[in-house]
Amino acid sequence: MNSTVAMQRPTAEECDAYYQRYIEQVPAGDVLQLLEQQMEATCELLAGLDAAQQQYRYGPGKWSVNEVVGHVLDTEWVLLNRILRIARGDQTPMPGMDPDDFAAGSNHHQRSIDGLLQELRHLRLAALALLRSFDETILNRVGTASGLGFTVRALIFIVAGHERHHVEVLRCKYLSRG
Repeated sequence: MNSTVAMQRPTAEECDAYYQRYIEQVPAGDVLQLLEQQMEATCELLAGLDAAQQQYRYGPGKWSVNEVVGHVLDTEWVLLNRILRIARGDQTPMPGMDPDDFAAGSNHHQRSIDGLLQELRHLRLAALALLRSFDETILNRVGTASGLGFTVRALIFIVAGHERHHVEVLRCKYLSRG
């Protein structure tokens, strides 16, 4: 895909209505450029948090800052796997992902924020290299995950919107406490 041409926004038919809430968070413009900018902005926002800030929870049963970042990472790994498989024409239905099961099975609370952000940076840079290679035929391919149909394009926008959503939660409920 020519990176100077912005990818079209997915239509409502390209994924289940539930995921529109993430797509709607993606501003107009080049979604791949946004993904790169998000990576830098998220790393800048969260780098260097002290141990207490990393483990802060705004309420009982809520994830810590590290666990929220870990959730963003886990979700991105899953979504990128779906993108790759659908992009390559794999029609095998893919299972859903329960975020609470992933969180319970992780060690995000024991990791440093800098380690989590390093993983985000590496994952996102690898993803961008792949996503920039896609043409319209690949972006329009459809696959099944969680029993629902998705285009590659919709999943790319969901990645961007999902991170945007959780970074806003971090800003408002975790980092703005005074």
